[in-house]
Amino acid sequence: MLRFPGHGHRNPDDVVIGPLDLPAHVDEALNVQALAFGLGVDEIAVRRQIVLRHMNYPGACAFGATTGDGRLVGFVYGMPNDRTHWWSTVVQPYLRLQGNDAWLDDAFVITELHVHPQYQNRGIGRALITTITDGAAQPRSILSAIDTESPARGLYRSLGYTDLARRVLFPSAPKPYAVMGAPLPLLR
Repeated sequence: MLRFPGHGHRNPDDVVIGPLDLPAHVDEALNVQALAFGLGVDEIAVRRQIVLRHMNYPGACAFGATTGDGRLVGFVYGMPNDRTHWWSTVVQPYLRLQGNDAWLDDAFVITELHVHPQYQNRGIGRALITTITDGAAQPRSILSAIDTESPARGLYRSLGYTDLARRVLFPSAPKPYAVMGAPLPLLR
């Protein structure tokens, strides 16, 4: 487990990174995601079913960031990639156009990574993603992020992720995404 002291913020509790039983804490996690990502009630209901289904896939795992009083303030989950999963079928043509579709093989996918807005910019997202990928058996990691210059994309680049495809369109997503990949272990 990793500890992040409060650094004089309003909430002086340490934040602890550790394994998360995501199905048991799915509603707490989705509340964090809703705040961090701006999701509505309908989107949360759909994502709840997706998360619960994903956590049944072989190799799926999750880590959480919790405060001293047990409040979940961040989470990450992922799994070994499978070309038959929905995400892979959407991104594969974009990766193929760039000559990067081999990244879908033998890769660990970061499916979701979110930190409560009041806890962002404290290294929690970095600790979550490095913790989950440190346990991956695959030699590389892939993920998708909204295709804009954002703190999230900056974090991913600082860890060694590079753009594999851009302007990726997911059905019903209002903004295009970038698919990024990095060799494991991630840069520190």
